[in-house]
Amino acid sequence: MMRRWWRGNFSLVISLRARTASLLLAATVLAGCSQEPVAKVPDPQAILQVIPAADSAQYNRIRDMKSWRNPYLIVRTDGVALFDTADSAEIILKPEELLPALAKLPAANWPYGRVVAAAESEKRNSEQDGAAIRRNKGIMGGILEGAHIAVRWVPSG
Repeated sequence: MMRRWWRGNFSLVISLRARTASLLLAATVLAGCSQEPVAKVPDPQAILQVIPAADSAQYNRIRDMKSWRNPYLIVRTDGVALFDTADSAEIILKPEELLPALAKLPAANWPYGRVVAAAESEKRNSEQDGAAIRRNKGIMGGILEGAHIAVRWVPSG
């Protein structure tokens, strides 16, 4: 009788362990299957490469920047501003935000191809402001050059 009782409890212990292990395994498998795959964020530079190269014949004759239809950038002491012509507002960007912001613009905003107009901010209160603008101008120029985006420098105003 003792032997039978021991065998029964032992099989009960094994049975509970087996059930627990199989439940944990099933839960792990289900948890792994329920996760959605992470979508890759498109590279802004790759998106911008879809836009045709700059066509200087289309924009070299423009004298009045009010008729400029491509993106317009203003180099400031605190970064780069993307001028929104629809609202006449400046969207202040850090250098690393520039390409993603340009990549979000619709293709209709690039009628001259991959070229932006750029100007330096007129607001300078000190030599330090001038140095900050020159630094941001160099950073912005390097970012745009790396993305094969031409820059047409225009007078501030």
